[in-house]
Amino acid sequence: MSRKHLASYLNDHLAGAATALELLKGLEKSHSGTDMGLFAAELRAEVSADREVLEALMERLGIARSAPRQMGGWLAEKAASLKLHLDDPADGTFRLLETLEALSLGIEGKHSLWCALEATAAVEVELQEDYPRLRRRAEEQRRRLEMERLSAARQALGFS
Repeated sequence: MSRKHLASYLNDHLAGAATALELLKGLEKSHSGTDMGLFAAELRAEVSADREVLEALMERLGIARSAPRQMGGWLAEKAASLKLHLDDPADGTFRLLETLEALSLGIEGKHSLWCALEATAAVEVELQEDYPRLRRRAEEQRRRLEMERLSAARQALGFS
């Protein structure tokens, strides 16, 4: 196994998790006191728990956090937030749709991470983790998020 490639891969996903957590924090804040705010808070807690699993795996493998990759993730979130603001300065339904879509892509990526690590763990014992549980949680997150995304799409793209 290439430790360099594994370190890059895990650090990329760690940066992606940080981006998702920031986007969710923004949703929580802008939709405080609503069902969407509650949904964002619940999803943020789950994404945070998934990130902790990833951090523990990295620690167990002796893989350090990459400051440049973490900075890249932070910059990506700031660029995404700027783009979302430019597309919908009023923080309306279009921004909500695009934010949910970005989160959906991130959760799909996390699901792919768990699948890839599970396949690799079959031959690399040190990568062992409860991947079936993690995959199911990502699938459930994606399912719930998709319901919210489609609702936002009807509102943002509807011709009413």
